[in-house]
Amino acid sequence: MTAALPMPMQWDGEAMRPLGRFAKTADREFVVGQVYRMAEIEERSAKTHAHYFACLHDAWLNLPEDDQERWPTEDHLRKFALIKCGYADERSIVCASKAEAQRVAAFIQPIDGFALVTVSECVVRVFTAQSQSMRSMGRDAFQKSKQAVLDYVAGLIGTSAAALTKNAGQAA
Repeated sequence: MTAALPMPMQWDGEAMRPLGRFAKTADREFVVGQVYRMAEIEERSAKTHAHYFACLHDAWLNLPEDDQERWPTEDHLRKFALIKCGYADERSIVCASKAEAQRVAAFIQPIDGFALVTVSECVVRVFTAQSQSMRSMGRDAFQKSKQAVLDYVAGLIGTSAAALTKNAGQAA
């Protein structure tokens, strides 16, 4: 069974009822008499999402000169910070030799310019940032990852996350 996308429902005092166009989807996806687990999904606000990206933009604009080439866009900076803060998926490839590991790493790096590729002896490790999309990350997980990333990037520019968030959108 594939997981259906969350659909808006309304409690009518007796049962949960799908809203609007989702009634047809519910008829297609669910079986009468079958028991389904429900959980409320607390959506995060578009305002906090936009503020987060404004903070990242300001941090990126204020990177020290040495770091500006390392992260050519604010998205590069965000994904690197997510990886460094533990919001990443990791894949490892064990190679036959150190030389082969270096070749594999050189091959992988251009495939995903946002990935962090490391080599240790004959093991290549590839880290990719987890998605922070509203569909992929709920409110609580997003808030934790947002704070971790803002703490990290604030440290790169020599300020605090509180100062960065307070001044978002006012710089440059």
